Amino acid sequence: MNHAEYLQHDATALAALVTQGEVEARTLLSLAQAQMARVQPSLNALLRPLDDLAQTQLASRPQGPLAGVPMLIKDSVLDVAGVPTSYGSRAMARVVPTVHAAPLQRLLKAGAVVFGKSNLPEFGLKGVSDSAAFGRVSNPWDPGRTPGGSSGGSAAAVAAGVVPMAGGNDGGGSLRIPAACCGLFALKPSRGRISNGPGLAEIWFGACSEGVITRSVRDTALALDVLCGPEPGDPFVTPPSPGFVAAMQAPLRRLRVAFSTRSPLGTPVHAEAVAAVQQAARLLEDLGHRVEEAAPPIDGEQVAQAYLQLYFAHVPVAMDQALAAGARPRDFELLTRVTATLGRATSATQATAWQLRWNGFARQLAAFYGWYDVWLTPTLAGPPLLHGATDPPPAQRLALQALLGSGLLGLLARTGLMQGVIDTIARDNLTPYPFTQLANLTGTPAMSLPLHWTAEGLPLGVQIGGAMGDEATLLQLAAELEQAQPWFNRLPALAQG
Repeated sequence: MNHAEYLQHDATALAALVTQGEVEARTLLSLAQAQMARVQPSLNALLRPLDDLAQTQLASRPQGPLAGVPMLIKDSVLDVAGVPTSYGSRAMARVVPTVHAAPLQRLLKAGAVVFGKSNLPEFGLKGVSDSAAFGRVSNPWDPGRTPGGSSGGSAAAVAAGVVPMAGGNDGGGSLRIPAACCGLFALKPSRGRISNGPGLAEIWFGACSEGVITRSVRDTALALDVLCGPEPGDPFVTPPSPGFVAAMQAPLRRLRVAFSTRSPLGTPVHAEAVAAVQQAARLLEDLGHRVEEAAPPIDGEQVAQAYLQLYFAHVPVAMDQALAAGARPRDFELLTRVTATLGRATSATQATAWQLRWNGFARQLAAFYGWYDVWLTPTLAGPPLLHGATDPPPAQRLALQALLGSGLLGLLARTGLMQGVIDTIARDNLTPYPFTQLANLTGTPAMSLPLHWTAEGLPLGVQIGGAMGDEATLLQLAAELEQAQPWFNRLPALAQG
């Protein structure tokens, strides 16, 4: 098998070839590593090789539904025993897990050959992948643009033809945003569908879910079958599925589809993002679904504020863990330190009050899904951003550094004098991605599909969300759309060499 032939197969097909003895797992790994070496200087998608893990897996003659499939995993959450989980930060270098994360164990048991960890922004806090410690990741469609975040390295590697599938997680759009930027498919599963054990219980109060980024719908369904299910002690458990590959192949009833293109924050939405949704709505209508414009009556500003409170609650804790292991304050990026300071100035009462609002969002969205089966929106408010587009201006950076250094930032936050700045941070941070966070706070599944390319030739995905626990309907619909408007062979020139 050569690289051109490798690109013609998804993970499902590659595993079948290995199982049938038509290609060796070692050959697939060599092809993936060779492509990684070729594109890495342009993309910086790989953060850390895992050669020993890959060779150990090959020596065991991998078998299972992912037999011999080369994979990358994101360098967060999916702990590898004996290897630091960086979370995109130099501060985490001394935090070394002692056991594999359950999802990694399941991938290895299924036969996947995991040979590296992919790059991401520090602590996965951004929709762009621009780690100061490990460098920014570039988009294979245009290296001057971001592949999105926070699973940006995984998406860049899949789009560049390195692997057919890569692991990631989604706490505010971190699977769907990079999939939309890179012309790929990704589904954020329901809360509790995939365990984070044993090293972690819930992540971000249950807002974050593990998953994969792929080129085909059936690969995502296969990965869900491999990854789903609880571990003892999990705080959230979603009722088991009879099997996502089987469910995906079942006939799909005609659905009631709502669509909307307005930003829930009232911020601008690019004409290309609007066009992407309108075209998808027409395609759904042509396929016989009932489509109408509608959106749940949820206050987007409240969702943005509640989402920002996640950062305030969790970033200080992550920072303390790294500091206890020997990190220095200067090891953290400026915006991480600012977020931690604002978080420390937030009272437990305030944080709890904001988290309690998640229930209202979930109830309103559930009522909406009682009337509509799925909800179509843009994934992004516009095409993939140019590098640096979301960087704070130099004057703002200097001001924040001065406030941090003097201790005034925390004092002003505790007295409430920073609330206007916090409101601005929430709005500015989410303006490019205002559509993805609601699914995280409510725990519902949502997916991004590569159904649109801009006039400049850039991918721009659309998002479709569904009711809690109903990944099956989303996968059935995705498979129908994939058949109606195939995307598998649409790859950037960089992937094809």
